[in-house]
Amino acid sequence: MTDLLTIGVLVSGNGSNLQAIIDRIEDGSLPARIACVISNKADAYALDRAKCHGITVHVLDHRIHAGRESYDAALVELLRSHGVRLVVLAGFMRIVTPVLIGAFPHAIMNIHPALLPAFPGLHAQRQALQYGVKVSGCTVHFVDEGTDTGPIIIQAVVPVLDDDTEDTLSARIQKEEHHIYPEAVNLFAQGRLTVDDRKVIIAPAS
Repeated sequence: MTDLLTIGVLVSGNGSNLQAIIDRIEDGSLPARIACVISNKADAYALDRAKCHGITVHVLDHRIHAGRESYDAALVELLRSHGVRLVVLAGFMRIVTPVLIGAFPHAIMNIHPALLPAFPGLHAQRQALQYGVKVSGCTVHFVDEGTDTGPIIIQAVVPVLDDDTEDTLSARIQKEEHHIYPEAVNLFAQGRLTVDDRKVIIAPAS
């Protein structure tokens, strides 16, 4: 039997994408286990989600560290202590540094609520509406040292309706996030992802 992929999830808020991954693991369609969920905020609801499923949680407050690099070094130590092979950012509201990226090369994923490279950064749905695009969506990508600039793994397209608000567009995009994020983790678990410069190659299923 193939060893399960060991995941560490970093969160700061609600954790709906964490829940989507948990659900896929528990229904048997994602060959992985979440070794730990780590938050920089003690009141993140994502921690409650994890506890409900018996997952180990940690609060690592960024305010007690001297800087981003010091904080990320503590993250690396904690993730490694749990044997983590893939780091999943699920609403983790911090910019990660080369300290974390170098410790997990091509093994940190993030999801962004836009079709990258369009509308990186904060308030992507608001940016899409202000620009007047006809389609938006979401992107799972590997994390690099830029802001939402890493190699793209999977994208899903969502139409933008004439009467959309930021909230209604965000809600439709989030439904797609809950599909494609677990799928990207699944591809990693199956060893089907290879990064060639900026391009992620997805190998056929065996």
